[in-house]
Amino acid sequence: MATHRKPRQRSLGGHTVRTAATIALAGAATTAGFEGTGHAEPQLSPAQVQTRVDKLYREAEVATEKYDGAKEKADQASRRLHDLRDETARREDRLNTARDALGSIAAAQYRSGGLDPALQLALSDRPDQYLDGAAFAERVGDRQAGAVARVRKQLREVEQLRGAAHAELATLAARQAELKRAKKTITGKLDSARRLLSRLTDAQRARLGDPGAAGGTVRHASRSAARDLGPASASPSAGSVAAPNSRAAAAVSYAYGKLGSPYVWGATGPDAFDCSGLAQAAYRSAGLQLPRTTYAQINAGRRVSRSELLPGDLVFFYSGISHVGIYVGNGMMIHAPNPTAPVRLAPIDQMPFAGATRVA
Repeated sequence: MATHRKPRQRSLGGHTVRTAATIALAGAATTAGFEGTGHAEPQLSPAQVQTRVDKLYREAEVATEKYDGAKEKADQASRRLHDLRDETARREDRLNTARDALGSIAAAQYRSGGLDPALQLALSDRPDQYLDGAAFAERVGDRQAGAVARVRKQLREVEQLRGAAHAELATLAARQAELKRAKKTITGKLDSARRLLSRLTDAQRARLGDPGAAGGTVRHASRSAARDLGPASASPSAGSVAAPNSRAAAAVSYAYGKLGSPYVWGATGPDAFDCSGLAQAAYRSAGLQLPRTTYAQINAGRRVSRSELLPGDLVFFYSGISHVGIYVGNGMMIHAPNPTAPVRLAPIDQMPFAGATRVA
């Protein structure tokens, strides 16, 4: 009988319990190394933080250009929708007026009884007068037929306008959804950059210089260039390098006047700008309307090589043409860098050069 007994279960007591607890604690400690606190970013050096922040700002700027493009198209769709609705209302007013006129004619015919012309001729006391009247009525009938045809045409035009307005409304909704997605991307990138920068001490941030720049040396170079070049170089007749024409000179002068203005994504002035917004505002002040986005602005004028640059030329950076500055001479540009760096002077070799265009 004893051979049929089940093996005795050993309880987890004494040394066994202590061993299991030790293993569990060791496992928990190991897991905590990869989970929990392990979910946080590893400790980064200030230089690594700078690199990541720069990358986030570039990605945010790409999203900003998409936002700017979508907003431009949304504004255009909104204007077209407004115009279509206005035109539809005007056509509907004309249509209703024409319908009312036809309704009056139809009511008059109903009241006259609509007698057969042969019977009216037979009953008439003055057949000659009736025949004259019948010829007039025939002419009136022709005009009525023309009025009906015009009403039908107006009705078709109104329906076409309503269809176009409906399609434009759908386009506007799609652009607004695109704006919402781009805005979410931008704010997410900027929030990530702020969280990274918050890890640094004030002293570390000061040593790095403004986020998104090459460092304190670049910032110092910008201040020095501002003193050396000065707004006078915006004049075609002043400075070592002259602007090619009065519009370019006016754009450069405007850009100098905005030094220190804050960067705000989607802004086109007069008190805040993103990079393409500054370029657009500068040339708008000179009487020239530029497209809204960097990837459209680069095709807005004549391409020039780096060696041909003159003040007022637009200089573009990165492979996706996601950043633009206004060249002011001596290898320097004025641009709106990122949300933590105001409009400022900087060397054009600060970022990967992608091309340049002369728009004036």
